[in-house]
Amino acid sequence: MKKPALLLLGTLIISACTKAPEESVFNTVLTDSESIAGEPEYLASPYLTPGDKTYMVGHQNGTFPDLGWHVTGEMGGIWNHPIKLMDGFSAQISKDGVNYCLDSAKQFVNYPFTNTHEFEVKDLMLTATRKQFVPDGEEAVYVEYEITNNSETLQELIFTFNGMVDLRPVWLGERSEMIDGEDEVSWNESIQGIEGKDSNNDWHVVYASTLKPNAHELNVSTCDYQRAGMGANGSLSYSVEVPPFGHAVLPFVIAGSDESNAEAITTLNKVQANAEQMLQAKANRYQTIADQAKLTIPDKKLEEAFRWVKYNTDWLINDVDGLGRGITAGNPDYPWFFGADSEYALQGAMAIGMKDIVYSTIEMIDSVSNAVNNGSGKIIHEMSTNGVVFNPGNLNETPQYATLIWEVFKWSGDMDFLRKYYPTVEAGLDWLLKENDEDGNLLADGYGMMEIHGLESEMIDVAAYTYKAFIDAAEMAEVLGKTEQAVDYRGKAEKLSEIINNDFWVDEFNSYADFIGTAKEAEHLIEGAIVRADTLNKPWAVEELKATQRRVSQYPANKKQGFVLYHNWVVNTPMEVGVAEPEKAIEALNTGSKYVNPFGMFVTGIDRDESAGTDDSGFAKKMKVFSYTGAVMTLPTGVQAIAENNYGRPDNALEYLQRMTNSFSYALPGSMYEVSPDFGMHAQAWNIYSYAVPIVKQFFGIEPMAHLNQVKISPKMPLAWNEAELENIRIGTNNISIRFERISDNESQLSIEQSDANFNVVLPNNAEMVEGEQVESEEFGKLLKGSKIVVKISEKS
Repeated sequence: MKKPALLLLGTLIISACTKAPEESVFNTVLTDSESIAGEPEYLASPYLTPGDKTYMVGHQNGTFPDLGWHVTGEMGGIWNHPIKLMDGFSAQISKDGVNYCLDSAKQFVNYPFTNTHEFEVKDLMLTATRKQFVPDGEEAVYVEYEITNNSETLQELIFTFNGMVDLRPVWLGERSEMIDGEDEVSWNESIQGIEGKDSNNDWHVVYASTLKPNAHELNVSTCDYQRAGMGANGSLSYSVEVPPFGHAVLPFVIAGSDESNAEAITTLNKVQANAEQMLQAKANRYQTIADQAKLTIPDKKLEEAFRWVKYNTDWLINDVDGLGRGITAGNPDYPWFFGADSEYALQGAMAIGMKDIVYSTIEMIDSVSNAVNNGSGKIIHEMSTNGVVFNPGNLNETPQYATLIWEVFKWSGDMDFLRKYYPTVEAGLDWLLKENDEDGNLLADGYGMMEIHGLESEMIDVAAYTYKAFIDAAEMAEVLGKTEQAVDYRGKAEKLSEIINNDFWVDEFNSYADFIGTAKEAEHLIEGAIVRADTLNKPWAVEELKATQRRVSQYPANKKQGFVLYHNWVVNTPMEVGVAEPEKAIEALNTGSKYVNPFGMFVTGIDRDESAGTDDSGFAKKMKVFSYTGAVMTLPTGVQAIAENNYGRPDNALEYLQRMTNSFSYALPGSMYEVSPDFGMHAQAWNIYSYAVPIVKQFFGIEPMAHLNQVKISPKMPLAWNEAELENIRIGTNNISIRFERISDNESQLSIEQSDANFNVVLPNNAEMVEGEQVESEEFGKLLKGSKIVVKISEKS
């Protein structure tokens, strides 16, 4: 954008041109890194520069508009939880009295650990590239502008960097006495930069370049930015010479602290001195993520999506001083901690070897849950990064926690971990039924995953996850020598299995019910569903619901039974956890397959219509306000893939993964939105559950039992994959790689390499050993050892 020159009051006299470096710290690292370019249509949509202590959110076109709804307009910018540092920044190139704002990037490119924006200043024959990354473990962002002179004439320019300070608290800050004040900015001679402070708090931000500015200006806006909040601006100007066909690099560091200005300056100096090494260290760490659970399959799009979803999981790590380090739910509007989201995400994260962050997230969720819920074992639903718990828990989090602890233990084999967290599991299951099951039928009453007003009866997902919790708790009790408790838990699971398959099953719909309740309870829910379906112009759903309404009007008012109203995705949880009887499971899976579009499963089936099957357009442009109505999401789609695999249909499971993958890089390159393909959170933690469980645990058939020094491997490969390889899967102290090759329609070969030759590998009884050492053959399979094991498996055996 070209603008006339502005006279800035108080500007210092501009002296001789700054000698800017010609080499970028990014050059070597980016040459060796994979990247994905964004789509022009989505330049005016968000990106994320990830970091565990600090992160930055702006638009792909290089601007920082107000965005987000949780704190209206404040979820973008630079965050250093539990405070925000800046709304962002702007940059301007000036020559001969004309200003050019770098606010309309022509290209955005995303890398696993950094991103770039490409600008053009055609009048001056210049291009400018903005590059940025967040160093691991640092409360800072490193930003670099590389200006390229495409003319044969030396160019003398003025480059202005304008910081938009906005020091403010996180969501729910007022509940912990974090009260936002007016921001103040001032010049700091020692750093040759700007410092900002919140007038009410010791919240600080500083920014500067290693170059010495020729001028600075306070409280003047460049490039006409309008923004909400009580922020302040401070700009730094540099005279720069760019040689013919040459480059000039202007580096900046933005650093913050919620303790002191001195701490922020220390961080700034540290990053200025070590930016290149920090960038290389981050690149190396992301290469480790790529190499761990490394997937090679014929479907290269799915392979790429799986790799980037691993990166996305790391993007969402937030390390908050005094609170803990954990995987947050999503960015930009859920950059804090959730029970249920973690319980899905951490199962996937453990399957790809992210043990450390799994452990630290669980430690935080467990300690906070026990603190706010008085040691009852109830697991929280949502907590902001200032430690304030917004919702102490729905019902589903508590049984899902039991399953999470068992799954993590199976991968790690860590008895201390099991002993530490089993008491919460034990207390939680006791709380679940004693406090929430008034009629004593093992079905707790209250909200599950579907937070639709009024849906707080006996919910299908709560029942299914409670069944699975008792199954898994029984296994844990057995390992810990609590035999009587194991028997009790298995007995409860068996009773729940009968209830789910009898009382929740609705023959008329070939589906499990959304909930069990009385006709009286169902009446107002039917009315609400009719209004929703009518508002969305779904006549088939209105007709179906009115027919249900007529039937229900004839039922005894207080008789309990299962109702199918919304066709919510949670009706598929009995297949996800494996409690559904096989015949009913197949019927229900076939029913579920009707509620899809090219990107996956609808959250609420009545939101679908006949056009959905071919509608591959974006969702965001249909939404005037933030809402999940009409949404297709990655979690329901992943759950459906897991469910299909559980009942021997890997080809159907793969189809769901391919639908989900259609939204990969749709809007933000290298990521998948929460709502497919381009709405809600632009990075979402539970996506790793939707990919890792179907691929690692089901297609490759890996069932770890690290505490027994053992892993069961029984692949269920889709027919489309004649070759597939999964390398560097961590089980306990062992590292294992698996290569699958289909030799013919009836025979496949499995090659297994492991770092611990004494680790037991259990294979199906129809496996014929080619290489390795067979220890024994049992009813449950053949037990083999060796650093390399090769077997042939006959499909007909």
